Amino acid sequence: MVDHTYGRAVTEMAGNSQRKGAIRATKKGPSGGTGGKNKKRLSGKGPTPKAEDRPYHAAAKRKKATAAKETRPRAPRQKSERPKGGGELVAGRNAVVEALRAGVPAIELIVARSIDVDDRITESLQLALATHLPIREVHRAEVEGLSGSSQGILLAIKPFQYSSLEEIIVRATKPMLIVALDGVTDPRNLGAIVRSASAFGADGVVMTERRAAAMTASAWKASAGAAARLPVAQVSNLSRAIDEAKKAGCFVVGLAGEADAPLSKMKLEQESLMIIVGSEGKGLSHLVREKCDLVVSIPMRADTESLNASVATSIALFWVDEQRHK
Repeated sequence: MVDHTYGRAVTEMAGNSQRKGAIRATKKGPSGGTGGKNKKRLSGKGPTPKAEDRPYHAAAKRKKATAAKETRPRAPRQKSERPKGGGELVAGRNAVVEALRAGVPAIELIVARSIDVDDRITESLQLALATHLPIREVHRAEVEGLSGSSQGILLAIKPFQYSSLEEIIVRATKPMLIVALDGVTDPRNLGAIVRSASAFGADGVVMTERRAAAMTASAWKASAGAAARLPVAQVSNLSRAIDEAKKAGCFVVGLAGEADAPLSKMKLEQESLMIIVGSEGKGLSHLVREKCDLVVSIPMRADTESLNASVATSIALFWVDEQRHK
């Protein structure tokens, strides 16, 4: 159809020639309409999806990988199983082999898998087999989780069986000889004192529960096995323990480097004795010193520091033994 009004060619849109806009003018001449078939093409596609929701975007790939990782079943975490009995754990190759050599009472030997074997590991295994000690093989991570040591070997020690002061007094021979420790904190000193006490015929050793060394593997090794033969008691209050010893007939003697009376003044051949040794640094506490019947020192020819606690105890016990067996 030709529109003579405007002098140009127009196209009549199929089926809708009477509707306004049904005739489309084009530069190329009249053309037919689509009859509404391209209507959907003109509609918008909505907001642009987020980057993580576009399949080929890097953010979407990262999201997918994270989701897969979270849904992937995790391997069960291995729990470090501490040996039963509540004893001490000795860690390290040197410490373990030395404890086994000393015959420290043990529960089991724990060894990491794929450990680098050296002479110490070999000897530890041989000693454990010779004494029928159970050997448990675990992952290295378990060994580190139990002790923090990365050397791959542990020795579980039995808890030390303490006696009581009452048991020591009941079992003691007359005259009694009891060694008491006032705040000795070094386990090696403790072990050496137990060893000397056993060697010179003491009936037992008494020490406090708090602020003092305990019978650990180090103390046991220093005692050279004497801890298995001599009763060792822990008390909550040393002052009350002194009172109990006095009621049982003990004469209480304290060792102090600054005391005026020398050890030779202690002439107690047939008396029951409690000899009290002070801590390595502070010596006898004020209250314990007041409860002593006598405080003596060990004379030294040279001007040096005070003697080690275990050495002073050995000298005092030797003196008592000499007086009793003249």
